[in-house]
Amino acid sequence: MRKDKRSVLAVGNLQLAVCKLKASGFCPPPTAHCQLLDMYKLIKRITDILIATIALILLSPILIPSIIILLFTGEHKVFYFQKRLGYKNRVFNICKFATMLKNSPNIGTGEITLRNDPRVTKFGKILRITKVNELPQIINIFKGDMSVVGPRPLMEVSFKQYPDEVQQKIYNSKPGMTGIGSLIFRDEEKIVSDAPDPKAMYKNIYLYKGELELWYQHKASLYTDFMIIFLTAWSILFPQNKLTNKIFKDLPVRSF
Repeated sequence: MRKDKRSVLAVGNLQLAVCKLKASGFCPPPTAHCQLLDMYKLIKRITDILIATIALILLSPILIPSIIILLFTGEHKVFYFQKRLGYKNRVFNICKFATMLKNSPNIGTGEITLRNDPRVTKFGKILRITKVNELPQIINIFKGDMSVVGPRPLMEVSFKQYPDEVQQKIYNSKPGMTGIGSLIFRDEEKIVSDAPDPKAMYKNIYLYKGELELWYQHKASLYTDFMIIFLTAWSILFPQNKLTNKIFKDLPVRSF
């Protein structure tokens, strides 16, 4: 009888240990699923470095003039570093071009940025509309904080807009420069600005973004990542295109 109880306890402890390891991101061998997941992560990291290197070279004619203009305009500040939540909900410093006045998160609408937000500098407005302000995140990719594709890294105040289920799962993959949420809400500032109640719209957007990011967690693959990269480039050239929903036909239904 005692041996049976000990056996049951041993099995229970083993299952608990496995669950804890899985929750921490460890994938116990030798399952085929885990091997494929590890291979996907390795290929994705190599691809991230390759794309970041090529982007840095090709975009230098945009990056260098932007740095010079920022040095001599606005608040004479080039880069803006801000704490964001990343892989496994760990905090890291994201790097962007400085487009707003200093201490902007504590002024006006806080973390919500509107289309004609007075906190945005004149040149900063151009950088934000063209998304050039996001390009310094290439540095975060080289450091390993971010990937090219993944959920967007958020400030804690925005992260808390997500339901608990999303908060627990969204950063099981590294945050990305682009992602399915960024594609669907490429013009988020305009949507929020045009809403009768910007704060209510902001909350609705994040509830739906949470569904989108859970979709990505289930669909993450090299194919999905490359299609998101392609669609991001396509959306820069053709902002009004509807290609995303045609390619990803099983996206969660949007109710607003």
